[in-house]
Amino acid sequence: MKKGEHAIVTVKPEYGFGSNAVKCDLTTVPPCSTLIYEVEMLEFTREKDPWEMSIHERIEIASRKKEGGNALFKLGKYQRALKTYAKAVDYVSEGSPFEVDDQKLIKSLQVSCWLNGAACSLKLDNFQEAIKQCSMVLNIEPSNVKALYRRAQAYMKTNDLHLAELDIKKSLEIDPENREVKLLQKNLKQLQVESNKRDANLYTTMFARMLNENSPDKKAFADGN
Repeated sequence: MKKGEHAIVTVKPEYGFGSNAVKCDLTTVPPCSTLIYEVEMLEFTREKDPWEMSIHERIEIASRKKEGGNALFKLGKYQRALKTYAKAVDYVSEGSPFEVDDQKLIKSLQVSCWLNGAACSLKLDNFQEAIKQCSMVLNIEPSNVKALYRRAQAYMKTNDLHLAELDIKKSLEIDPENREVKLLQKNLKQLQVESNKRDANLYTTMFARMLNENSPDKKAFADGN
């Protein structure tokens, strides 16, 4: 849109107020309503690129975007939240010329956004992305229990049970009384039992087939005797 232009914007319920009834000044918007807005562009300001900003501007915007991602996550808009967290990290990326005094805050922002991004990815069944986000946290905070926990969750979904076990074991070494990790360990043990049963059945079937193919009657039939 250009300055002075008008537009009609239609917002589906899932992108508006969802199943909630919302009271406004003149009326109440019923649940599951499609919203129609008439919008006029009065003024606009182009958002600066990161390289045009001061260090503190970039940290401030990264913090705002992180909060925006949190709001989207609470609304169940996980894909949009994931993108918002990624944008926040872009503003405080590793290659930026930050002062030493800002490093602690930057690290905190990065860790928070990656952990929240991993939570979004788990909700979206994007388990490889969840593993990637948690691994970035663990590269700078090897003892981060939340990252180990979420990565173990993702490994269990991709059937990498041994890797999940390693992360759970390390988590409990750091925080032995963590109830969520203990519950995940219990679920992992059940998955391991089921996996072992499947493997045993597979090997039993394979060996039975091999014995059947090598039986004397089978060989005699194959030789035409």
